[in-house]
Amino acid sequence: MPYSILVVEDEPNIIDSLSFLMRREGHDVRVAQDGDAALKAVAAARPDLVILDVMLPERDGFEVCRLIRANDQWQGIKIILLTAKGRDSDREKGMAVGANDYITKPFSTREIVARVRELLEGT
Repeated sequence: MPYSILVVEDEPNIIDSLSFLMRREGHDVRVAQDGDAALKAVAAARPDLVILDVMLPERDGFEVCRLIRANDQWQGIKIILLTAKGRDSDREKGMAVGANDYITKPFSTREIVARVRELLEGT
């Protein structure tokens, strides 16, 4: 079953890589390149999962995650924070604002595909 995935990232190479991987898995992929655009994209068409960079223009990923979780209509959206911020305190903050998973860059393509599959399908 194809799922809807929103990739929120400001680095073109990472956008291309994630979009390719998710489309190869059969998912519908949309892209937003800053925090405000991410929130507008979620409001326009609710995704099943958001792959969300933390360091973004406009609003950072922590704030975007917190705002998604604050909206009752968006509670079922899965969120993976994908970031270069690898400290334990950053991971704890990400989980505290409502992320389902936290992956640090550089990431393994195999790992991210497996984690997306696990969140969406429970496998």
